[in-house]
Parts: sequence; C-alpha cells; structure tokens
Amino acid sequence: MTDIQAKLRFLAHSAQKVRSVIDLVRGKNANEALETLRFVNKGAALPVYKLVASAVANAEENFGVSRDDLYIAKITADEAPTRKWRRFGARGRFKPVLRRNSHVTVILRERGA
Repeated sequence: MTDIQAKLRFLAHSAQKVRSVIDLVRGKNANEALETLRFVNKGAALPVYKLVASAVANAEENFGVSRDDLYIAKITADEAPTRKWRRFGARGRFKPVLRRNSHVTVILRERGA
C-alpha cells in the first residue's frame, strides 16, 4: 500500500488558522473532504481544497487509484518561517508585525487495501 503525499509550502496563513480548517476533513473520504472544503467560509479553505484536489489527481494519474477508495490518512499544518515587518508608531518607535506562514502536508491512503 502506497501513501500518496502532497505538500503546500509557505502558505500565507498562520498554522493555527489552517489547523481549524484541516481538522474538519481529517480521516474523511477524499470526495467528502473536497465537498466539505468547498463550503467552509475561511480564508485557508481554498488553498487546502486545492492541495487535497491535487493529491487526489496525483493518486489517479500516477498510481491508478480510484478517488472513491481514497481517504485522508494524515493532514498536518506546521509553522513556516515568519516574515517580520515593522509599522512605525508614535515617538519614533515601531511596532513589529509578524506575518506567519505555514507548511501543509496531506497523505492519502487507499481504503480497504
């Protein structure tokens, strides 16, 4: 049994916000996960949808696995390097702005294999 893996690196959403989206689809069938992600009203839902769709397409094209047999075995969102910006404040000070990024990894497996 082969694990089908897809990665999304340097996503411009914090890992904390992405985790709230990926928790909705962990362990679900691939088709069910894609349907769920289409209607989630969060900014990180579209990139995660595209990532899962890409993993399903990889499985169909490269491994010949039917999309009906796939499920999300593991999906994680890890922190990526943070971009540090500054916004200038009163009295010559500046306020740091942390632009957080994340790496998302999805692993699909074939059910019943």
